Amino acid sequence: MTEHSDHPHLSATAAVVVGIDGSQGSDTALAWAARTAADRDRGLHIVHCTNPIADRTPRSAYDAFIYATMQDIRLAGQKMLTAARADALAVAPAITVTTELATGNPSRTLIDASAHAHLLVLGMRDTAGTIAHLGSTLLAVTAHARGAVVVVRGPDPDRRSGPVVVGVDGSSVGEPAIGAAFAEASQRGSELVAVHAWSDLSQGQFGGTSYLDMPIEGFAVAEEALLAERLAGWSERFPEVVVRREIELFGPRENLAQWSQTAQLVVVGSRGRGGFRGLLLGSTSNWLVQHAQCPVMVVHHD
Repeated sequence: MTEHSDHPHLSATAAVVVGIDGSQGSDTALAWAARTAADRDRGLHIVHCTNPIADRTPRSAYDAFIYATMQDIRLAGQKMLTAARADALAVAPAITVTTELATGNPSRTLIDASAHAHLLVLGMRDTAGTIAHLGSTLLAVTAHARGAVVVVRGPDPDRRSGPVVVGVDGSSVGEPAIGAAFAEASQRGSELVAVHAWSDLSQGQFGGTSYLDMPIEGFAVAEEALLAERLAGWSERFPEVVVRREIELFGPRENLAQWSQTAQLVVVGSRGRGGFRGLLLGSTSNWLVQHAQCPVMVVHHD
């Protein structure tokens, strides 16, 4: 289907970027990224990071050993990229694939790459999905990247049936996530389910407003109206997308996780109601990255 300009980073030349590290989760993300690039007639850019290689001439036996070791690491990285390119083309033979062997901090490299990517794709280190298996790179990139980051996870990450599901918190900072979700549903020809939980007792707030300042009666009606308002403009831009609105009493994380069992993709924003930029630990976004049963797209407010 024709893509819309409302999707984050929809430059006609923007590639799907995937970071690899040789893990099983990385291989799964690579295949997902290759199929996505093919579906959207985009290039695929594969990035692997190694530690910096000393650029000075070795002056001791120890320096020589370190230099030789780093050269071996670089050679191994090049071989990994060559194999990854072949794997991507096996999945999607028609796509254009480029590779990059970067030195330095992997998180910074991928965050910088996200600024020019159609999507930045990362894989889980372990299907268990606990915080210990996420890795510092994935956490840092998910928190601080530009545009949209997809964490590929779940038992069937290439599921082509089911809806795109978006979490709507009712605040303006969630607008980019809603727009990205509409674009994804349009691209996939799928239904869009907008899930809105109007009660968050652990925070004591909803949409940045204290419960103590709001009348309890008529809450459900008000939240229905709020959700309809948030979606209305996007429905006008994407009239082909069938939208299902789901109002829940509480538990945004648990409800989105439940939907992830049958969804193709779950889309969430990158900022919680508290408005602390990049602070994902414990938030709905970060919780879903650990527990969802399908790929999760985290869309940043920029």
